[in-house]
Formats: sequence, structure tokens, C-alpha cells
Amino acid sequence: MGEIAIEVKDLCIDYRGLKSYSIKKNLLHLKRNKTEVFHAVKHVTFTLEKGEILGIVGKNGSGKSTMLQAIAGIFSPNQGTIDLHGNTVSLLSIGVGFQRDLTGRENIILSGMLLGFSEREVRRREQEIVDFAELGEFIDAPVRTYSSGMYSKLAFSITAILETDIMLIDEVLSVGDASFKKKSFNKMKELINDENRTVLIVSHSMDTMKSLCSKVLWLHEGR
Repeated sequence: MGEIAIEVKDLCIDYRGLKSYSIKKNLLHLKRNKTEVFHAVKHVTFTLEKGEILGIVGKNGSGKSTMLQAIAGIFSPNQGTIDLHGNTVSLLSIGVGFQRDLTGRENIILSGMLLGFSEREVRRREQEIVDFAELGEFIDAPVRTYSSGMYSKLAFSITAILETDIMLIDEVLSVGDASFKKKSFNKMKELINDENRTVLIVSHSMDTMKSLCSKVLWLHEGR
């Protein structure tokens, strides 16, 4: 058995939300609002060795993105443990990680530092990220003005150029124009070929799974 990169044991993640909320009723204690609990991930256990590429499949709402965000440390599990064995981790997902009022260039610096790189290290690779993203003058515009394709290009470029030990990829390879999609797919294959990098990919594309992954985990209703 090789070196362990990720160890997930008995992972459970719940969402809690109010079905309805009335400030007046709440203040007057006329009606107590009950919280609804949705069990997104239920007792999931798996281990990945360094260098393995795991594809995660399942219908919408099966807990795939939720599990990836927990592994990335965005929120804590309700039960169970996630052990990354000291590895650095990055999450590539549309809608996660950028400050909308900052420019693309400013978000490169911020995202890189949140990934654990020093400002000096990020600035050293900044132009490489800018060139790969192909955003032109929009790199100095606020991210809130970006289309989903532009957002995807910048997010992918940061994660691809600032390489971490573990990469978590959430369906972003399907976003963007055809030429960038081809370029990002080739870059992803290049990154995956590094035997020291461990990758988790959430995708509905069976072609992606067949071409990139060494094993697949199927999630069904959180299990």
C-alpha cells in the first residue's frame, strides 16, 4: 500500500434551515420555528493514496459538492473525520472563493494566499496565471462583472498554476468556450500525470471519468 493522502472516516454532513420565518411571531413567541435537517452526506468512508485520481458521480443533490467543500475545509462535518495527512488542498468550483468587488488580479493574490502560498510566491506566478486565463483587460475589472465562463477561466488558472498536493475539482471543466475547455482539459491531464498529486473530480461526464480517473466513487442520496 502506498502513502495515504486523504482519509475520510464515517463522514456525516447536515444542513439546517428554517422552513419559514416571521419576525413578529418570533418576537411575540406566538410560534416557534422548527429547523429542518437535511442529511447531505451519510456515513461515507474512503481512503486515497497519493497520486490517485478519484471521480465522484451521482445525481444532483446526492452530496458530491458538499463532500468536496468539507474536504476543502469550508465547513466542518457533523460527524466523522477528514485527514489530509499534512497535504495542501485547493478547491476548484464555480461560485466559491472569490471576493466579488475585488478585481481578477486582486483575487489572484487573495486566493493564492488562502491556499497557503506567500504573497511573494503568488506575485512570482501572477503573470503566468493572467496569461493562462486569457481575460485581457477584464483582469483589472471587478469579478462581479464577469460571466460564468470568465469566472471559470480565472478560477481554473489559479488552481492550475499554483499547484497544491490535493486538487478538488467540481464540474468546472464543462464551463467556458471550446478552445479554453480543450486547453484546461490538457492542463488537467498534465497536472494529473504528476504521480505525487492526488485529485478528486466531481463530474456528470462519463468521458471525463474514463479519461482522467483511476477509480470512481458513486454517491446516492448521501451514501
